[in-house]
Amino acid sequence: MSNNKDTARRGITYSDSGVSIEKANQAKARICKLAESTFNSSVVSGIGSFGGLFRPDLEGYADPVLVSSADGVGTKLKLAFMTGKHNTVGKDLVSHCTDDILVMGAEPLFFLDYIATGVLDPSVVGDIVEGLAEGCKEAGCVLIGGETAEMPDFYQPGEYDLAGFIVGIADRRRILQPEMVREGDVLIGIPSSGLHTNGYSLARRLFFKELRMGVDTWVDELGKRVGDELLTPHKNYLPSVKPLLSTGFLHGMAHITGGGIPGNLNRALTSELDAVVDCSAWEIPPVFEFMREQGRIETQEMFRAFNMGIGLILIVRNAAEKQVLTMLRSKGEEPVILGGVVKGTGKVILS
Repeated sequence: MSNNKDTARRGITYSDSGVSIEKANQAKARICKLAESTFNSSVVSGIGSFGGLFRPDLEGYADPVLVSSADGVGTKLKLAFMTGKHNTVGKDLVSHCTDDILVMGAEPLFFLDYIATGVLDPSVVGDIVEGLAEGCKEAGCVLIGGETAEMPDFYQPGEYDLAGFIVGIADRRRILQPEMVREGDVLIGIPSSGLHTNGYSLARRLFFKELRMGVDTWVDELGKRVGDELLTPHKNYLPSVKPLLSTGFLHGMAHITGGGIPGNLNRALTSELDAVVDCSAWEIPPVFEFMREQGRIETQEMFRAFNMGIGLILIVRNAAEKQVLTMLRSKGEEPVILGGVVKGTGKVILS
């Protein structure tokens, strides 16, 4: 009661409501250094302005088009909360957004983030932005700005939400669209690094509720702890695929996210074509086999919820198959021929 009386006598402050400007300033100091480490000569303004200014280098673009996307990390964030490891989810976010615009033939220019939490912890926010900066450096883009919101009573203690917004660029004549895909095109898959950022609600249900495991539980079939497996960062495919964007070898691409191969590869097709995928063409990674067996999950459900070991699918001009495979292998990838494109009605056929 005495605290309430003291507050009433002196008048309430912003910190009384649960918002700490001092902690926000502490976080900003580290955020600025991390963001500025990603800057290049196209950045016109520094961190702290009301908006980020970016002057793109348009040399080499006959008809430049901006390509944008927004996404989140989903319930993979729960793994960060459980493990106390927060410096990978930012990289997840940048990689996911980068891959989303990559499949349209675009390269990233700059990135913005949104972090919202109930009680701001400068250390946690700094770790998140550390991952964002690492992801931006890998993608060759700038972390030009963002927003950190402290929202008392809105989130559970120790939890936060994270979203990202990316803007990239492509030459109009090189934008990949479904109309470019032809009958006879070849499907080439590039392996994923794990679950990436999709299917975590099902994965968490299986590992932590059905199997009663913890993040530190060692699983022989995986050769690692549960938390380490599920926090494996989303793979950024730009370094491997960028050299292919200007070759004319690609007719389309699909980033395999929520919905799996059937729910994403179809987005790269017209209603006159089907994609036939041979599911025996690659070895399903142990984490997916473990979940399927331990959870008694039907194969069809697995392919709807997870990427099943293939994170990106290239739709390649038939005559360019060998060149594409060679270029991907030179980047350290292990590409797999998954199947091809046939006449149809816009479906993905798993065989």
